Amino acid sequence: MNALAQSEVSRETYLGIGGVEYVLFYFLVSVTLAVFAYGVYRRFSRYTEGDDDPFDRIDELPGRIVSAAKIVVTNEKQFNRDLYGGLMHSFILWGFLTLFIATSIIAAEQYGTELLLGLTFWEGDFYLTYQFIVDAMGLLFVVGIGMALYRRYWVQNHRLWGRHTSNEDDVFIWTLFGLGVGGFLLEGFRIYISGMPSHEVVSFVGYGLAMAFDTIGLPTTGAVLEGGALNPDYAAVEQLGFNAETLHWLTWWSHSLLALFFIAWIPHAGKPFHMLSSFANVVTRDEKAGRRLPNVPSDLDATNAESIDDFTWKEILDQDACTKCGRCSSVCPAKASSRPLDPRDVILDLRKYREELDAGGEEKPIIADGGTSVINTETMESCMACMACMDACPVEIEHLQSFTRLQRQMTDQGDVSPSMQDVFQNVMQNGNTFGDSPRNRGDWSDDLEFDVPDAREEEVDYLWYVGDFPSYDERNKQVARSLATILKEADVSFGILFDDEKYDGNDIRRVGEELLYVELAGHHVETWEDCEFDNIVCTDPHSYNTFKNEYPELNFDEFADDPMMPFEYDEQWNDDGEIEVYHWTQAVEELVNEGKLDLNGTELDYTVTYHDPCHLGRYNDEYEAPRELIRATGCELDEMPRNRDNSFCCGGGGGGLWMDFEEEPKPSEERIREALEDTDAGRGVEKFVVACPMCMTMYEDGRKTGGYEDEIEIVDVAELIVEAIGAEEEADLEIAAD
Repeated sequence: MNALAQSEVSRETYLGIGGVEYVLFYFLVSVTLAVFAYGVYRRFSRYTEGDDDPFDRIDELPGRIVSAAKIVVTNEKQFNRDLYGGLMHSFILWGFLTLFIATSIIAAEQYGTELLLGLTFWEGDFYLTYQFIVDAMGLLFVVGIGMALYRRYWVQNHRLWGRHTSNEDDVFIWTLFGLGVGGFLLEGFRIYISGMPSHEVVSFVGYGLAMAFDTIGLPTTGAVLEGGALNPDYAAVEQLGFNAETLHWLTWWSHSLLALFFIAWIPHAGKPFHMLSSFANVVTRDEKAGRRLPNVPSDLDATNAESIDDFTWKEILDQDACTKCGRCSSVCPAKASSRPLDPRDVILDLRKYREELDAGGEEKPIIADGGTSVINTETMESCMACMACMDACPVEIEHLQSFTRLQRQMTDQGDVSPSMQDVFQNVMQNGNTFGDSPRNRGDWSDDLEFDVPDAREEEVDYLWYVGDFPSYDERNKQVARSLATILKEADVSFGILFDDEKYDGNDIRRVGEELLYVELAGHHVETWEDCEFDNIVCTDPHSYNTFKNEYPELNFDEFADDPMMPFEYDEQWNDDGEIEVYHWTQAVEELVNEGKLDLNGTELDYTVTYHDPCHLGRYNDEYEAPRELIRATGCELDEMPRNRDNSFCCGGGGGGLWMDFEEEPKPSEERIREALEDTDAGRGVEKFVVACPMCMTMYEDGRKTGGYEDEIEIVDVAELIVEAIGAEEEADLEIAAD
């Protein structure tokens, strides 16, 4: 073998590439960069055609970029409930970024420091360190791609396949694999024909390949002996035209052309473009996405979805950022219950339609009945607004913003279900979803042994918003009486609004009825202005979210002069956060910690499990207050397998409480089955504990329809506390009697 002398610890960048080839390569580089730049320009110019977004997406941009970089580089969302997927994506991302940075370092030296200053640094210790890191991270990259290929083609993970799966996905993953493997082959051939210098051992993958080439006797350029005779040891190989220099040359051009193709392709296809759009999407995310919806302008047409151009630039970016990973689909309770909703497909259907229009396709309705539109109305009726899709999305797609836009369009067109139309009518006429008389709103308190104060007539610390279900539903009235008993026992000042309380508007807003929501919000803030109180406490997490995150967003001044609006309030309510809004579990947890409730943590001995309500948990990150209260009663809490931010929706959100679906199983039935079969205690779980009136209603129904009536009891946290207080009082009486 002929060894090429190498006096310095470095290497030649364009080994074996002649002058004409060098010029050709940089011509192709120029074309590639031009195609890439045009594609990026075309993509981002399309965003400028989208509607303005109601939220400030680029304020404090440096901080946003740093925060987004942390999220992306750490892959924290990919690791969420999927260790294999997290490792796989981390290996690919970290390896890709390292290889990109390594290439940039070479370019910086050749066309920067060396060309302008005559300064070289890609040698000596720097070169050795560089080569080791590149090989190590490049190996991780190839391993990550291998893991992806295994999951996609061997395991055939169900998340990765759907109606939007295409050849583009195959080209993307195999191109990355080709780049990774091709890079190592190129390195192996280079080291081999360079005589395998000892310092190149730091390139351990390439050096290993070079050793393999040496073992099989691959010729370099030494296949011809003096006198023109062919070395018999290399004859068979050489006659086929195989030698290390030729293979290096072929690999160099194959690898380079594949890399140039990939770069040029990035902005022109959805899958590779996610490398740019996903980061941009994380940078421009709304920290309160989902828990608050876009503010309602007086020009309600601006909130609709009559055409694709009604979507904001951020909603279009959401579509481009989707990687088809299926994480949203895998956690969607609607999809799990066989409802016709797949959140991934909704986002991708909108993207596909937009791309078809841009290519000259025909327009059609965005949402309608009968399969004539981009999205079917039945699909969006299935959404429970549970926010599981957003929580699972690794690139911060804000599904609910687009979904609510579609819901608004449905409502504007009159394409909502008859049952929801009845709810709208009940709220408009009577101020509640039951259609019952407002005068009966406080009747639940008649069975109490004490009078509940009227917050309109006296100053209170806590203005208690009771809510529709605790006021009118017989089962939830028991919860309201329990909570009233707790507040009375703690000797706190509280009061309610009686017939001046109306429905909070949360769920009808999420099915698109914006004007009615504004009317309800205006009524409440105007009523609150006439009351004297320090804090608002809510029975229902839906009310809690609306009052805390959405009422302060409303610009009431835009509607105050509207003769159709029954309020004159024209200010921004609680925009400074002066009034604290609590879910009752948060307020009562404070009372327990202050010693205002006589509980010692030994009163009850039930084995229970707890269901995290979506609007308290995923929406507002409150997971501990209900659990602390359960433990304060002495109950043994056995966690559900899907708990906290992974909780599975009861099925009642987003209007689901009022609609009938053909679903198997019902979300509520599946959840109770999970409590009895998948918790550690299994059938030993005695009580299924909730902290939401809607959850109470859905699970009482699921207990009956699922045949679980004799196996488990549905109770609210408040009912446990009242039972514990009663047990403590009985114990005190027994001690006194003794």
